[in-house]
Amino acid sequence: MQIGVLGPFEVRTDDGGLADVPGARLRALLVALALEPGRVVSKSTLVDWIWGEQPPADAANALQRLVSRLRKALPDGVVEGHPAGYRLAVAPEAVDAVRFERLVADGQAREALALWRGPVLHDVGLTGSAAFDSAVARFEELRLTALEDGGVELIPELTDLVATHPLRERLAGALMRALAAAGRGSEALQVYQRTREALADELGADPSPELSQLHVALLRGEGRQREPERKTNLRAELTSYVGKDEDVAAVRALVAAHRLTTLIGPGGTGKTRLAGETGRALADELPDGVWLVELAPLGADGDVAQATIAGLGLRDAMLGGSTAAGLTERLITAVRDREALLILDNCEHVIESAATFAHRMLGECRGLRILATSREPLGITGEALWTVEPLASVSAIELLRDRASAVRKDFVDDEATMARVCQALDGMPLAIELAAARLRTMTLDQLAHGLDDRFRLLTGGSRTALPHHRTLRAVVDWSWELLTDAERRVLRRLSVFAGGATLEAAERVCADPDVFDLLTSLTEKSLLVTTGDRAPRYRMLGTIYEYAVQRLAEAGETGTARQAHLAWFTELAETADPHLRRAEQLEWLATLAVEHDNLTAAMRGAVAAGEAQAAMRLAAGAGWYWWLAGHKAEGLELLTAATETPGAVTDDVRAIAYALAVHFVSSGRSVEPRLSEWIHRAYETSLRSGSSDPRLGIVAALERMERAPHDPLSAWEPLLDDPDPWVRALARLHLGKSRIILGHTGRVADDYLEAALAEFRALGERFGIWFALTELSERLAVRGDLTGACRLVEEAIGAVTELGSVEDVIRMRGRQAQLWWLLGDEEASASALADTERHAERVNWQDSLGELALSKAELARWRGDAAAAREHLGAAMAMLGANAQAVADDQLAYLAEDLDEARTHRQASFRAMAEAGYAPMVAHVLVGVADLALRQDDAAQAARLLAASSGVRGLEDLSHPDVARIERAARSRLGDTGFAEAAAEGRLTDWRQLAEVTLAS
Repeated sequence: MQIGVLGPFEVRTDDGGLADVPGARLRALLVALALEPGRVVSKSTLVDWIWGEQPPADAANALQRLVSRLRKALPDGVVEGHPAGYRLAVAPEAVDAVRFERLVADGQAREALALWRGPVLHDVGLTGSAAFDSAVARFEELRLTALEDGGVELIPELTDLVATHPLRERLAGALMRALAAAGRGSEALQVYQRTREALADELGADPSPELSQLHVALLRGEGRQREPERKTNLRAELTSYVGKDEDVAAVRALVAAHRLTTLIGPGGTGKTRLAGETGRALADELPDGVWLVELAPLGADGDVAQATIAGLGLRDAMLGGSTAAGLTERLITAVRDREALLILDNCEHVIESAATFAHRMLGECRGLRILATSREPLGITGEALWTVEPLASVSAIELLRDRASAVRKDFVDDEATMARVCQALDGMPLAIELAAARLRTMTLDQLAHGLDDRFRLLTGGSRTALPHHRTLRAVVDWSWELLTDAERRVLRRLSVFAGGATLEAAERVCADPDVFDLLTSLTEKSLLVTTGDRAPRYRMLGTIYEYAVQRLAEAGETGTARQAHLAWFTELAETADPHLRRAEQLEWLATLAVEHDNLTAAMRGAVAAGEAQAAMRLAAGAGWYWWLAGHKAEGLELLTAATETPGAVTDDVRAIAYALAVHFVSSGRSVEPRLSEWIHRAYETSLRSGSSDPRLGIVAALERMERAPHDPLSAWEPLLDDPDPWVRALARLHLGKSRIILGHTGRVADDYLEAALAEFRALGERFGIWFALTELSERLAVRGDLTGACRLVEEAIGAVTELGSVEDVIRMRGRQAQLWWLLGDEEASASALADTERHAERVNWQDSLGELALSKAELARWRGDAAAAREHLGAAMAMLGANAQAVADDQLAYLAEDLDEARTHRQASFRAMAEAGYAPMVAHVLVGVADLALRQDDAAQAARLLAASSGVRGLEDLSHPDVARIERAARSRLGDTGFAEAAAEGRLTDWRQLAEVTLAS
């Protein structure tokens, strides 16, 4: 059977008759098989050929039906089925296009052109298939290549082609030589003139050195001389080279130092372009030039030696009948003494034969160097490797800007959106160029949003590019098709990991005994990236990840892989949790921090799937980590989502999750209105669970406080005998803090705080250390030891910084800024505030940001900047809402110029604080009422209120600048004796009565 596609489509049987193959799709199927004669063509490749980007829903069945029809149209046994696809059982010589391609590669242009009967595949009638269009373009290009070696007999055809392709210099040169050989030298010179003008008008470029030399030779009458020998077959690039100049220099150095250098990296990183740019930079240094050998068009069992012969432009007809081994021998003979660089491009699909060929050539040809590009190393001793990395952010943006400006003159340069696009595309040059092409019909913002479906969007590649570089999906498909089934299974299952995977995690989720070997193989093939020195983590670039997610869904394994992922990270969180309350907490925090994205993804997946038990169990295991590590906003969101997931949950898991939720919502000013309900639910569930988890003891104490809010001491005292030392230390801390809240006098509260600090230090538990130091620093400040308070604040910041809790650093720096200002060191105060601003950019926990705003407001008021103080108070209210109203009213009363306005704020602040009953805050607001009394010209009442404030707190506040100011003013009006008498009255009078009198005035 003979198959003809180079002209009218025909299929001739052995008896000379024509077989009827009706219909575009049936003919396309036969063509796809015929171009790979004797080889199995995968089903996915055939589907792409026939239907392009719009395959039917049941593509596999539709393909099978077409194959059945084709078998009926052809002789029996010609179309064979295989598990991976189908095979056309004919010899390569039976297909005119295959013979044509071999003859062109062998340098037998005339014999090849004799096979051409007309436009290739013109009557197949298939549309919408990128693979079909690519084949047509490839054979048209090969025909042009053959014609470029034509003689006098091809003058008419060359004349037409030069008119059609006025910028193709080799065609122009071929026509000029043919015309000169025919004695038509003046016409040849006219061809050169027209070509020069076309190049200048269209490209702003001059003719190549080769064409110019031919022109000079013709002017000298040397029309019958051969074209000067070229030193390279590298073509001039049409676009600028962005962001990789340093890589070119580095690869040049490697090529100089090593005879074999391989550029490796995932598809689309620009390996071919980097190799070409390096080759151009070296062309003048190598006597025998730089030669590109394109291996992508070869099949899996293609002949690398034959492709190299074509790339070098060797025209020895005797090579045509040689075996692969014979071709290599003859090639070695031809280049043995040459000093040249071979660029073997796209070796990955012929990696074994490319490695064997390179090893043999380098061993026999001492002046030869090879620069290979591949998605994995050739694996030859002495091979130097250069990993082609994606573009850095600045270079990626520059590339996008350059390519976008070329396709759209009104392109709007929005660097932030361009950065978002480039980041989403991992800085991959090919993906960025495909994205830029889309900007012909889309805005930059539309492009950025459309990248969620990148494989559908990025399909507008160059028509002259290799098929696997025309769409983003084709880039990854090329790599996927080269994988084994086991490699594909591991790669798609790894897509459930959100932040990379350790070997142990991959072994659990991928469930394959050879996971390590497969991970190594996928890494070598540039589909995985490893990070870390001692324990490598395996991760994917974003595009590979999106592709693997789709493949996982196609395989029906999404649910299974997600469940395995959830189980692994739940166990990890549960293992880590008890260590987070001991000295080893930093090591475990670091472990969990690396897995943060995986923990979050596992939790969101469980919630989305409605898996209440699994979600609550992971929340119980990871909740304390979220708190300690400074992920408070995210942790609260995830905890809340878990507790709201309907479904049965065991009491032991539910109790701990509720206890953690209570901790989150009760910390800070923004207290959850349902806090009491949460505490009761956590307590009741803990009783049913019978769990001994130390965190449940804290819930019991909170329940006792709910029942007896005015007796917090009895709530915490039972925990002093708890078997867990962390719980005992926390109990001492709360007993000290409770005494401060109650306004106890003396140093008992301090003693409890210091004992708690000592116990937390013994445990090495930095959260407790921070908590105790924070409380003790405030005690020192109130007593007037501002320097000591600053020292403890700095120590507390050190402890919480080790944990990574930026939110708490912000609050502490804000307080430290106030203390430094009170000490008179405005430079240190400003430095502390600047530090908080830097940290605030990374935080979304409203309590911390609100507290910072309140600190800045008070500091601004002390400095006399009323406008700034009001601005900061507004920000605090926006973040904290009603929870900051009382504090805001207290500050606004100081700022109010109108006395009635000040009184209104004082009344609101006092009533809120009095109702809360928190002694330090009541004492604080009484100072504000004293300020109101002073403004009402009642200095004696101001003195009484100051004394009452000290009585409520249990000691005089020496850190409050308003206390000192009010006392000075009152003394100046009353004298020392009068002030002392008024203060004595204040200590004996009920503070509520004193405040109400002033507020009613």
